[in-house]
Amino acid sequence: MRILLLISDAFGGHGGIAQYNRDLITALSAMDGVEEVVAVPRYVPLPVGDLPQKLAYHVEGIGGKTRYIRTVLKILRGRFNLVICGHINLLPLAWMASLRLHTQFVLLVYGIDVWQPHESILIRALLRWVDKVWSISEITRDKMAAWANVSIERIHLLPNAIDIDCYGMGTKDENLVSRYGLSGCKVMMVLARLVGLERYKGVDELLEIMPELLVREPELAFLVAGDGDDRPRLETKAKALGVSERVVFTGYVLESEKAAHFRLADVFVMPSRSEGFGFVFLEAMACGVPVVASTLDGSREAVRFGLLGQAVNPEDRTALMTSIIKALNEEKAIPEGLDYFSFANFQSRLQVLVGEAISK
Repeated sequence: MRILLLISDAFGGHGGIAQYNRDLITALSAMDGVEEVVAVPRYVPLPVGDLPQKLAYHVEGIGGKTRYIRTVLKILRGRFNLVICGHINLLPLAWMASLRLHTQFVLLVYGIDVWQPHESILIRALLRWVDKVWSISEITRDKMAAWANVSIERIHLLPNAIDIDCYGMGTKDENLVSRYGLSGCKVMMVLARLVGLERYKGVDELLEIMPELLVREPELAFLVAGDGDDRPRLETKAKALGVSERVVFTGYVLESEKAAHFRLADVFVMPSRSEGFGFVFLEAMACGVPVVASTLDGSREAVRFGLLGQAVNPEDRTALMTSIIKALNEEKAIPEGLDYFSFANFQSRLQVLVGEAISK
C-alpha cells in the first residue's frame, strides 16, 4: 500500500499540527502492509531531522503554490491506495489527486480551521466528495458537522498521541532556573505561539489575574514560553499591570528543551477559547505537571473532561484563580489514564481508520 499526504507541515515544522502530522506519518510508516508514505509539505521552516524509513518527504514543493502544485502533479504519475488531505485549504488539490489516482481520500481537521463555514465556495462544495474526515477532537467534529455538507457519521475521531517515554518527571533544571530567575518561586507556565491572530490562547487573561494571584501566592512567577509578533504587546501589558518583574518571557523554546521547561512548572495553564485539542496539555501532564484547561474548547478533551486535569471556564475569573491555586499546591504526578493518548493507542486507532478508508 502507498499513501499520499498533502500537508501544511510536519518534519521541520513546529507547533501542534506539525507534531500531529509527524505522529501520523510515523504511525503510517510503521503500519503492516504499507510500502511507502509520500508526504508533500507546504512549509519547512526548521531542519527536517531524521525521517521514518518508509517516508519519501518532498520538500521541493516549498516556495509558493505553483511549485507545490507542480510537485504534486509529478508525484501523481505513481500508484497510490489512499490520499490524505492534511488541511482543508488543500482540499481542491487532494480531490483532483484522488480523481487522477482513482482512490479514496481523507480530510484531516484540527480546530478553528473548520469551526466556521469556509470562505471558499469551491471548498464548501467539494466537502460532499470527501470519503472520510478524521477529526482531532469531538468539538471540532461537532462544529464542522453543523455547517459542512458532511454527515457526522463520516467524521471519525483521531486524537493526539503523546510518547510518554520522551518526557517523564524530573527535578527542575538549575541552569534554566538561573536563566529565568526562578529560584524559590512557584511557577505558573503557559506555552503558546504569541501571535496576534491567536490571542484566544488566554495569555492576556493570565496576566490580568496575576496581581490578585500574587496576593494569594506571593512567590508566584509566570513563565510565558513561546514567541511571536504579539510578544511586545504582552510585555507592555505586564508592565502596565505592575507584574513585569514576576513575568518571564522565554522566547522560542527548542524542541530538545521543551520537557525541561515543562518541569520548571508547578502548574501549566492555558485558558483558551478556540483550541482544537491542546497537545501542550499532554506534554505537561507527561512531565507530571498539574494542568488547568478550558471548558470552552478542545482542551477539555485533552484532560478528558476533568479525569486527567482540571477544566474551567476561562470567563469565570474566580474559578480560574481557584483552580490555579489548587493546582499549585498539588503533588506532581503523571496522571493515571494518560496512556489513553499513548502512541500505541494512536497507532491502533489509525490502523482501523485506514482499513475503513481503503475498503470502501
